[in-house]
Amino acid sequence: MASLAKAEWKDREVGVENSALLPDLNEAEAVLLELASLFGGRIQSSPSESEQPTGDPSTQTPDAHTSSLEAKYRALLEQIPAVVFMVYLDRGISEAYVSPQIEEALGFSREEWLEDPIRWYGHIHPDDKQRWSLEAAGMFLSGKPLRSSYRVIARDGHVIWFHCDAKMMRRPDGQPWFIHGVAFDISDLKHTEEALHQERNVVSAILDTVGALVVVLDPDGRITRFNRACELTTGYSLEEVRGKRIWDFFLVPEEVERFKSIFSQLSADLLPEDYQSYWVTRHGTKRLIAWSSTMLPGNNGTPNYIIATGIDITEREQLEKALLNISSREQRRIGQDLHDGLGQHLTGIAFMAKVHEAKLAEKRLAEANDAAKIVRLVNEAIYKTRELARGLLPVVSDTHGLMSALLLWAAEVEDIFGISCRFECEPAVLIYDDAMATHLYHIAQESVNNALKHGRARKILIRLSAENDRGTLSIRDDGAGIEERRENSQGMGLHIMNYRAAMIGGTLEVAPEPLHGTTVTCIFPLKPGT
Repeated sequence: MASLAKAEWKDREVGVENSALLPDLNEAEAVLLELASLFGGRIQSSPSESEQPTGDPSTQTPDAHTSSLEAKYRALLEQIPAVVFMVYLDRGISEAYVSPQIEEALGFSREEWLEDPIRWYGHIHPDDKQRWSLEAAGMFLSGKPLRSSYRVIARDGHVIWFHCDAKMMRRPDGQPWFIHGVAFDISDLKHTEEALHQERNVVSAILDTVGALVVVLDPDGRITRFNRACELTTGYSLEEVRGKRIWDFFLVPEEVERFKSIFSQLSADLLPEDYQSYWVTRHGTKRLIAWSSTMLPGNNGTPNYIIATGIDITEREQLEKALLNISSREQRRIGQDLHDGLGQHLTGIAFMAKVHEAKLAEKRLAEANDAAKIVRLVNEAIYKTRELARGLLPVVSDTHGLMSALLLWAAEVEDIFGISCRFECEPAVLIYDDAMATHLYHIAQESVNNALKHGRARKILIRLSAENDRGTLSIRDDGAGIEERRENSQGMGLHIMNYRAAMIGGTLEVAPEPLHGTTVTCIFPLKPGT
């Protein structure tokens, strides 16, 4: 039977050389049954230890020396914390070997395990039998090593995961000789993998269901993760953007350098404040995203990933801008009504009261003094009305309005606080948008108030300039500096200034001067929306 099996092996191997595919299930079962038939004989007892040759190896016969080496080899194998097995393909079951770890792993003794040539196959998990049959038959037919993981059912019914490495050895003439392999219990590893897989599925589900945008970048700024919200916002799938640098794909050109600077800070674990940037979608539209980021460090402290979460605030920003514009329009309307309506009305009343006072004075009546008081009170009301109107309407509606308003504001600061406050603007900077002019005026006003209140400044310079299509408003003081001002301030004024700068498409920077003092700089587009 062994010779017939050898011939069958040889015929099958020739067929495998012409095909890279594993055998089908029926063929695999036939091969395994044929293999099992080789070990159908009764188990023969191996020589006992008392029968083993002893004494000086130099006086032992060759067979005795070989038996001694085999005993040492088996003793070494039995120290390995794995199931080691060896099966000869041209001998009976008596020549098969399995290490004693089989009992610890599966609850079967070596004798029980070896007495049934197909016991191993019978205890393979039903869901893994077909795959194991194909892989094992493929090894027998092709001679290629088998490396696979599968489940085995122990005597008590619990399931163990084994990783098996087996190889078929050949005789010098190329005929199959024996199969030698080792099986490691990897149940703990598989359970850990399953737990991690479940956790990854939960995290993936969370990332894909949250409304926030989540982007994971590698240390070079390449996209490695891109959740469902990002796909819906941009119109790109993860596969389309994976491996691409984020600043080469989404950012508008004018924001690339600023984003690279922020990315460098994140990589150095210097977390910047929250920031905003525009993303360009597949259809060319721009979406304004408010970002928060963090760095996930590796084992050596270097950045492993940068995780950025963002919220699409395009509609919110547009709504806030519309509300602010409406508020500004209403404020201007009320200011104009106060100046042109109530102010003129009060002026008429003051004129009539003055005439009435003159008539009473001609008649030398005591009521003339009361009329004079009425004239004085009405004039005070007119003055307060004009002050209210100027507060609601600080910038006159013309291209020179901002320059005029800042010049007047600087003069008032000098007069009221007794300090040096100058306004410089050479050449003239024309602002065509009333809302933009109003925002810039309030930024300058807040900066000056901060310099006076928190910085205790004695000199303030307000400067307005323009270059190409960008304008610059700067307010420099010689006060205590930004650090002390931050300690004494709750930051609401700075927040409002940043908000106003964003409303006109500009940026705001607050920086300390080299010696002392602070400079507030707002860079803005001269044309709205650019």
